[in-house]
Amino acid sequence: MSNHSETAANRPLRVAIIGAGPAGVYAADILTKSSGVKDGDFQVSIDLFEAYPAPYGLIRYGVAPDHPRIKGIVNALHKVLDRGDIRFLGNVTYGRDLTLHDFRAFYDAVIFSTGAIKDADLDIPGIKLRGSFGGADFVSWYDGHPDVPREWPLEAKEIAVIGNGNVALDVARMLVKHPEELLTTEIPDNVYAGLKASPVTDVHVFGRRGPAQVKFTPLELRELSHMDDVDIVLYPEDFEFDDASDEAIRTNNQVKTMVNTLTNWLVEEHAESENPSSRRLHLHFLHSPVEVLDDGTGKVGGIKFERMQLDGTGNAKGTGEYVEYPVQAVYRAIGYHGSALDELEYDARRGVIPNEGGRVLDADGNPVPGIYTTGWIKRGPVGLIGHTKGDALETIGFLLEDRLTLPAARNPDPQAIIDLLEERGIEYTTWEGWNKLDAHEAGLGAAWTGPEGLDHVVRERIKVVPREEMIRISRG
Repeated sequence: MSNHSETAANRPLRVAIIGAGPAGVYAADILTKSSGVKDGDFQVSIDLFEAYPAPYGLIRYGVAPDHPRIKGIVNALHKVLDRGDIRFLGNVTYGRDLTLHDFRAFYDAVIFSTGAIKDADLDIPGIKLRGSFGGADFVSWYDGHPDVPREWPLEAKEIAVIGNGNVALDVARMLVKHPEELLTTEIPDNVYAGLKASPVTDVHVFGRRGPAQVKFTPLELRELSHMDDVDIVLYPEDFEFDDASDEAIRTNNQVKTMVNTLTNWLVEEHAESENPSSRRLHLHFLHSPVEVLDDGTGKVGGIKFERMQLDGTGNAKGTGEYVEYPVQAVYRAIGYHGSALDELEYDARRGVIPNEGGRVLDADGNPVPGIYTTGWIKRGPVGLIGHTKGDALETIGFLLEDRLTLPAARNPDPQAIIDLLEERGIEYTTWEGWNKLDAHEAGLGAAWTGPEGLDHVVRERIKVVPREEMIRISRG
């Protein structure tokens, strides 16, 4: 192979990024703004690939539609891609439409930012019963993911949600909120209809540790109190604080804010009790799930927990005391897990691509030249969306360090990859196509006429769900 610096000295560095969620977009943005590019030492040419026809990854398909921060993040990502110096290629699936060998031929470096979309497993008896679901699957349904069924079985009056992070709160809020309140979001019509028919009265959220150890953020917690006709129910016996909790409350503003909010709700014993709401959201702490109970027909009939106590370090240990709750559905929202990618090593326990600071490693633990990773598939599904920036900074730093020794693309012409996609009959979508789809969804919102009593609702947009339709509108 010829020396890279000779072949590439007089052409832009070709980089493919696989996954157009926040992690991929941030990586592309950081690379285009790196000092070497700014100073004119070298140029970059970046293609951003996405398996879905539309960009934004988990921002479009993994966050509750009523999440208050969503618009701001979408606007920021839109600005980056709208500049025109990063090319978006959607509806292209790695490992099926294009292989690693293909990417190697057209790019000097490849960055994987494929995120994590599967539910982490909860290995307890009864978890496979009918009526037991992964929270991430439910999120995909209510976010109108093109590859999941349009219907969702919402038959339970009482529901358990296991987990104490933002996804658990999102899932609980979507289950308990009256769907009329969601009409101002972009939820698809089938989701509104499904939620409208739900007979739910009580949703219980269970966390293993205490109120000072919750993993959600103050913003998510406050969202709960903004729901119409839903009472929040808390239990004095769940409010336990050990030395580590006290220390966290004293030194961490976020923890202090959340504990204060929860304690206030507990003390207020809402005046609503005289005028009860039609639905209730129960927040339980110090409960560790032991078994999902069968109703006798292979369906969920209840759930059994061990009561926990804090051990002084903020961790919880079992008390040997057990409690059961009658529920007809269980949603586990204990985290996401990354999926293996063709031709790359995979750490199944952590659900990540083995890497060192973003440099992807082979089976012997050596860096694979020209292959990098960033985001959740790099470090596991932890942290908020903003954390992916620092993460991308590290990965791009290493890529730039390796720049002069990268294995050169055999065919660096930007048109070459387009020719290959067309030759293979892959209906790829573009940024121009996303703008068409974006405008189409806004048009659906503007044209929406609500049922009687809801004719005052203004809808900014309505999400298009079927993949074929997304492609048709984008490529039209």
